[in-house]
Formats: sequence, structure tokens, C-alpha cells
Amino acid sequence: MTGSGARGLELRGITVRHGSVPALSRVSATFPAGEISCVLGENGSGKSTLVALLSGLRRHDEGELLVDGTAVRFRSPRTARAAGVATVWEDLAVAPLLSVWRNFFLGAEPTRGVWPLRRLDLESARATTARAMERVGIPGLDPDQPASRLLAGERQSLAVARALHFGASALVIDEPTAPMTVARQTLFGQAILAARAQGLAVVVVTNNPRYAHLIGDRFLLLADGQVAGNLTREDVDADGLTALMAGGAQLGVLTDALTELHPELGER
Repeated sequence: MTGSGARGLELRGITVRHGSVPALSRVSATFPAGEISCVLGENGSGKSTLVALLSGLRRHDEGELLVDGTAVRFRSPRTARAAGVATVWEDLAVAPLLSVWRNFFLGAEPTRGVWPLRRLDLESARATTARAMERVGIPGLDPDQPASRLLAGERQSLAVARALHFGASALVIDEPTAPMTVARQTLFGQAILAARAQGLAVVVVTNNPRYAHLIGDRFLLLADGQVAGNLTREDVDADGLTALMAGGAQLGVLTDALTELHPELGER
């Protein structure tokens, strides 16, 4: 695939239908390289469909999807990865009985020697895994430990480290905060920032506006499959993003109505 420079991801009038119902309707957005773009919206807003599109699980019915300036049409997750788009899923699965380094390479293990004497390069595999994990903020990890010992946050960081090592140009992260404590969110946040520092276009799909504002450079708000807002950090603060996510003026109307019915709420 030949592009015209590291531009990131771009959607141009994308429509994805479930039968006759559009899950995404003429969505246009840019996710630039070297920036963290957060996609927010309530359940049913189209976030999951967007992740499926970018990861190769769904194809678009109309519009264009561009990776680094080149129009693509993913036929499977394999073709998405081949185009440089790696996805980190909320329910990230690892092979728990295999070592961390085995999970890191998973079918792409380094070898040395020539056939028929070619053999697995264990020393290189372990050292590479340890360096890659340190690169995303997890130093001193034992690459021989079973993956089952990794905590939430560390598993997602492993996926980010793998994407960086194998040359991804874009990283799509699905709901990273759902299974994590604040400490693990912080740990995984370091990995996300490391990916941005390496020039990847990072797309974080979340329903947590405060976490989004903490790590994000720009924010795409979806509602009913359409773009409801396209903002940067200069456009909105964390409270404003939370209000927009909750419905803005409608939230204010609800607050006033509840206060009128229950005056004690206004005294807290």
C-alpha cells in the first residue's frame, strides 16, 4: 500500500447499514497521526459500529475510509492489520497459559539460522518483549511469566506494545477504562501516550468524558449514528465535555425539574 505521508485515518461521508437501518450515517471525521482522538457517545450512538469498521469487522456501504491518504476497504481484521490499523479490544483476550513473550509474538516468533537448522531465537524474543513493554511504561516485566498474571491495563499495554513493534500506523482502542481501576487506567494511559509520541493516529472509543479529556487532543461526539460534535481541547473543558455527553441543555432542564420536586437536592 502506498500512501502520501503519515496522515492518519479519515472518514468521508461514511454510511454503514444494519439491514435498512443506518448505524452510521454520512459520518466525516479526521483522526490525525500523532494525536489522540476520543470518540464519545451513549449506547446506540454508533461507537461500536465505528470500531467494527476501523478494525475490519464491517464494511462501509457508502463513503470513503482512508489510511494515510489512501482509500481502503477492509475485508477482514487481517486486511486492516496489513494496512497498519491495530485494534485493542475492551475484552482483550490473551492465551493465559502462554508466556508474555509468546503472546507478544503469537505466530511471528523470531528465528535464527537457516533451514533445515532454523530454530526459535528465545533470547531475542524475551529481550524484544521486555524492551517493548518498557517502551509503553511497564519496565522490569518478566517476559517468561504466564500472561494470566498480567493485570487489566497491563494486558492492553501488551497489545499496544505489540502494535508499535510490528509497525502499526493507527491504533483503535475500544472502551479501555471499563474493566480497570484508576491505577490501571493511569498505567494504560502511559501506553496510549507512548503510541501518540511514536506518531500513530490513536482513536480511543469511550463513554468516559473525563478520562477522554485527560488524554485526548480532539473529541468526536456521536449520536444516533451521526456526528453531534467535533471539538479539540481548546474548544471545551472537562465539565463542558461531560455536559455535552450528557445532553447539555437537556441535563440542565432535568436538574431544574428535580430540584423543584425535591428542594433538598439544591441544598447539597
